[in-house]
Amino acid sequence: MKKSAAPHPHETRPTSLKMLAAYLNLSPSTISYVLNDSPGRSIPTATRDRVKAAAAKFNYRPSMIARTLQGKRMQTIGVLLPELGEGYHSQVLSGVGDLVIREGYFYFTVHHRHKKDLISAYPDLLRSRGVDGILAIDTHFDAPLPLPTVLVAGHTELPGVTNVILDEKHAARLSLRHLHELGHRRIAFMHGQPFSADSNARWDSTLEAARELGLDIHEELMIHLSKDSHSPEISYPGIRKLIQSGKRFSAVLCFNDVSAMGSIRALHEAGLRVPGDVSILGFDDIQSSAYQVPSLTTIRQPLHKMGSTASRMLLKKLAGETTPELVRVEPELIVRESTGPAHSHPTKRR
Repeated sequence: MKKSAAPHPHETRPTSLKMLAAYLNLSPSTISYVLNDSPGRSIPTATRDRVKAAAAKFNYRPSMIARTLQGKRMQTIGVLLPELGEGYHSQVLSGVGDLVIREGYFYFTVHHRHKKDLISAYPDLLRSRGVDGILAIDTHFDAPLPLPTVLVAGHTELPGVTNVILDEKHAARLSLRHLHELGHRRIAFMHGQPFSADSNARWDSTLEAARELGLDIHEELMIHLSKDSHSPEISYPGIRKLIQSGKRFSAVLCFNDVSAMGSIRALHEAGLRVPGDVSILGFDDIQSSAYQVPSLTTIRQPLHKMGSTASRMLLKKLAGETTPELVRVEPELIVRESTGPAHSHPTKRR
C-alpha cells in the first residue's frame, strides 16, 4: 500500500507546528529550536534555512502562549505611564523604546491617568498577557509587583524595585541659585499636582534649597496645581489669580515646562513682559521649550537617558543580574531668554 504524502499546509487553515514538521519531515522540537533561536543545539545551516523558508512560505509563527507555558520569556515588557502625549512622558518613553528595540524586545504601553484602580490592575493584566517585566514612568505603587520592575520618577520604595530618579536637591539648588543671583527675592512658587510622583520630592528639595539661600517662601505667592492635565492650562488660572491679587513678585519657579508656558501666556495677557517684568524658570527641558517666545530657561532632565537607563536596569533584572535600588541622574541648568535681572517694581504693568 502506497504511503500518503505528508499534509501540505495551506492558507485557509492556520499552520501548526505539527503540520510544518510533517511538511519538512523534521521533528517539531527541531523546528521549535530553529524558530526560537534556542541555544545548545547543533543544527546544520541548510536545515535552519529550510525551516525558516517554510515558516515564511506558510506564515507560521511560534505560539507565544506555548512559550509561556514552557516557562520561556516572551521578550516583551509592559510600560505604564500617565498619558500618551508630547512632553516629559513621551521623551522618557522614547529612551525606553530605543533601547528595548535594539535589544530585540517588544513592549506594550498602557496609560492610566493616575487612576489608582488602573495602576493597581495593570501589572496583573500585563502579566496575563505574557510580559516579562514592568517599567513604569511617573507612577506610584503602594504594593509589591508581580514581575521584575523598574520605575522612572516613581519615588516608591518597594522590595526588588529599582528607581531611576533625578537628583531633585541639586535641581532645586541650580534653579534657586540662578534666580537669587539675578536679584530675585519675591518668588512665586508652584507645587505640583498631588497625583504626580515628583511633586512632594521636588517641593521638599525646593524648601531645603530656599533655606540654604535664606529665601522666604510666602504663602500668598504659592500656586498649587491640581488640574489633571499635562498642558499649559494647568498653571494659567493660578497665575491670573496671583496677578489679580496685586501681590508683588519678580519671578515664578514653575513645576515643569508646560506650567511655565501657561504662566507666560497669563502674564502676557496681563500686559507683563517676560523677563522684563517677571522671570520664568521651567523644569524638564522638553523639546518645545527652546522654541517658545521667549525660549525657556529651565532645569534639564536627561529624559531620553532616564528612559534608556531604566530599560537597561530592567533587562539586567530579567537576565538575573543584580541592580541597585536607586539610580540617580544629574540635572543641568539651561539658561535661555525667560529669566533676567529683578527690577525694583515687580509685576507692575507697563
